[in-house]
Amino acid sequence: MPKSAKHLLIGSTETYSGKSATVLGLSYQLQQKGLDIAYGKPLGTCLRTSGGTVVEEDVQFIASSLNLAANRIAPTMLALDEVSVQKRLSGEDNTNYRQSLVQQYLHVSRGDLVLLEGPGNLTEGNLFDFSALQVAEVLDAAVLLVTRYNSLLSIDGLLAAKQRVGDRLVGVVLNDIPAKEFEMVKNLVRPFLEQQGIAVLGTLPKNDLLRSVSVGELVNQLNAEVLCRSDRLDLMVESLAIGAMNVNAAVKYFRKRRNMAVVTGGDRVEIQQAALETSTQCLILTGQLPPPQFILSRAEELEIPILSVDLDTLTTVEIVDRTFGQVRVHEPIKVQCIRQLMNEHFDIERLLLKLGLSPATALS
Repeated sequence: MPKSAKHLLIGSTETYSGKSATVLGLSYQLQQKGLDIAYGKPLGTCLRTSGGTVVEEDVQFIASSLNLAANRIAPTMLALDEVSVQKRLSGEDNTNYRQSLVQQYLHVSRGDLVLLEGPGNLTEGNLFDFSALQVAEVLDAAVLLVTRYNSLLSIDGLLAAKQRVGDRLVGVVLNDIPAKEFEMVKNLVRPFLEQQGIAVLGTLPKNDLLRSVSVGELVNQLNAEVLCRSDRLDLMVESLAIGAMNVNAAVKYFRKRRNMAVVTGGDRVEIQQAALETSTQCLILTGQLPPPQFILSRAEELEIPILSVDLDTLTTVEIVDRTFGQVRVHEPIKVQCIRQLMNEHFDIERLLLKLGLSPATALS
């Protein structure tokens, strides 16, 4: 009879804390140790339709990045969206998801360890009895929490999470720590949390690349027209600049920034010109006014895409800001980056010890 796998649920205290990135980096480390891993996201939240079927984007991307066989990909059992909530509230959906979870996850051998990605926070899915903690309880899973470190005020959230998760909590990852706070986290925050019984398994520094978005993603979010260099939509944007000042001020402003998207009016030719000569990854022109030919020619030469949007500047900036706030890790360059960060700043040996696993497990 095949051995049953252990389960580790990666959850978070708030949305966009870095769960998927943690799963990617952790999975790679586990595979390097020779462990046979599987991955699943029981409650889907990043959905799109492909060929008439609904797919979970994170599951698809992570399974592909890790080269997981089909029998190492656990099913997504519920898509959390307005439609599913409405069906639940009206009584149209009375599925016992916890029971289905047992049938789908516990009765199938999936290697040494199944990594489960939880929903956005600890309460999402409660309506279906399918929150991160309810899933962990049904599967007797250990819980690793990822939290984005904003300031010392982040500690309250972790203490509250510890009370809720209890003994299932094997540790936490403090993610996106600003450089100026890193030493304080290491010397003050980490020892304090350890004294409270919260194992700090990872302290990941803030990384501009991981917070970046591709030009292609901005095109999608803005519904933009690409005026030139549609072959360079893979360029990564790390910051946003607004070209609304005079050209001299703009030049000084642009020179202080790197890998930026510059939002400016289609009629602000001098700003466009200044942006092209600095660290710009794309120009976003508002007002649907086409730039002059010499701007297009210079952008072609420098391989900088120019986007045109049928939006005002304020709306454009709001959409770009929101895109940065919901950044994903679905680019190969980010996968490499998170693997390196996790290798340097995550204690994989301590996690394996807490889970009762070791590299020898893979050989047994």
